Amino acid sequence: MTDAIKPAEAGKPILTARHLVKTYGKEQSLVRALDDVSLEIRAGELLAILGSSGSGKSTLLNMLGGMDRPDSGSIAFSGTDISGANDRELTRYRKQHVGFIFQNFNLIPELTALENVDLTADKTEDPKISEHMLELVGLPDKMDAYPAQMSGGQQQRVSIARALAKRPALLLCDEPTGSLDSETGQQILIQLEELVRLHGRTVVIVTHTRETGRMADRIIEIRNGKIVREEKNGQIVSAREIAW
Repeated sequence: MTDAIKPAEAGKPILTARHLVKTYGKEQSLVRALDDVSLEIRAGELLAILGSSGSGKSTLLNMLGGMDRPDSGSIAFSGTDISGANDRELTRYRKQHVGFIFQNFNLIPELTALENVDLTADKTEDPKISEHMLELVGLPDKMDAYPAQMSGGQQQRVSIARALAKRPALLLCDEPTGSLDSETGQQILIQLEELVRLHGRTVVIVTHTRETGRMADRIIEIRNGKIVREEKNGQIVSAREIAW
């Protein structure tokens, strides 16, 4: 299925989600993590999904990245439905089209920075893409360093290099500065924005802070599994009142 997918051109819809529902637990302990969520993400857009802990934002990100499935609803990537894909097709979708940046870096401790980036690097056009990505994130002198020999900020830069080295059409970031101090986190955000603009990627950042959301073209706020607010260029596009 995903072999035939071609990422959308800039400005056109690359991801479309319709009426997503996801629940956990049963009866009295039932939790509605997503409650009829619909959204559209356009190619080349930098979107922030804002919400507090437990709001459903990470569940939504996992759906968009093919790491989890909705109970109902649909997700299409460049017009191709992925919500009904089998495990092998979802693995192919993640491998070919999606890059991930996590809060806790997820680097392999036994591998150097260069080896960690090499794990995902697409070298078909540039055999030295891993080296070039580490240079772009300001770590030319850390290629042979292991994660334990680097600061948190440096490790997150390695994870950014790793995500970009596979040339993904879609980059999903789950609280990318959540485990960093505020100054380092701000530096990471500035560099991430510069890099994704340079490479023309579509980026979705999940965050609990409005400060992080300010770098985005658009902000979607989620609460209790529902989208309650949307902002574009600092202006409210839509808002709804949801009971706590």
